[in-house]
Amino acid sequence: MTTAMVAAYFEVGLTAITSLVHDHREELEASGYRVLAGSELTSFKELSGVQSRTRSLALFSRRAVLNIAMLLRDSEVARQVRVYLLDMEYLARTQPVDNSVHSDVVSLDDRIDQRITHILGRTVVPLFNALIETSGEHRSELIALRTGVQRIERSLRRHSIRLQRLEGAHCDWPNTKVMASIDAMSGREFEQHVAELLRLDGCTDVVVRGGCGDRGVDITGRTADRRRVAVQCKRFAPGLSITSSDVQKFVGAARVLHVSDVALFVATCPFTREALKVATAGGVTAVHRGLLEEWSTGKPLQILL
Repeated sequence: MTTAMVAAYFEVGLTAITSLVHDHREELEASGYRVLAGSELTSFKELSGVQSRTRSLALFSRRAVLNIAMLLRDSEVARQVRVYLLDMEYLARTQPVDNSVHSDVVSLDDRIDQRITHILGRTVVPLFNALIETSGEHRSELIALRTGVQRIERSLRRHSIRLQRLEGAHCDWPNTKVMASIDAMSGREFEQHVAELLRLDGCTDVVVRGGCGDRGVDITGRTADRRRVAVQCKRFAPGLSITSSDVQKFVGAARVLHVSDVALFVATCPFTREALKVATAGGVTAVHRGLLEEWSTGKPLQILL
């Protein structure tokens, strides 16, 4: 990670990171901090496609980033990382040598995957977006690299969901609890749940807009290949149905007002036959209760891929 990426991850200014490097350089270098220059920097630029006139570039290894977390005081993210490291140290000390279940190991892998996906989503992908906007000659290569990173992020997120499902099966938690949990959500909580499902399938720029002034769309975002997404969320009782008029209103809002490429109508109940016809004619993907349950338990929504 570069200095700017480390600062963005810990949500602090560049000065905070550069000051720590100045005061603790020897310690950070022992943890993998390096400054590239000369032919080494040239080779790095050629491999990465980064267009920069700087004569040197500071890079932080994973260990160096964790080292920064131990030194940085005025950062909530750094505090969370320190708690995470202390928890892992405690698990390492208390974990039995011979453990046939390995439940804590699975949990540790899950938490590591979540941390990696957080870094990819919060720093690496935005960095690629910025480079793509300003790059000319290497634009196609950068887009391909960004797509690869987003593919890795999606795979890790799905892996995390699969682990959670396996752990749930081990604990005899029935799948019916998934929809029971969704049925118990408030309208806002349901919108946030759907927004997280979009992120799990690689969507970026996901914004929950439900409420006054949402112009008929509850969530907007972009797929990994930058198509515009518009989503309507309806948390109805399972005995009710989405009608054709509900879908017609959304078609106009999604296609005309928001100019979406992908339109999703997500509901906790079935759609009437006429509503499904209107959805098909208007290019809307109807995510009914059964499909929502599959999506919520780790199966990706194909239209988003």
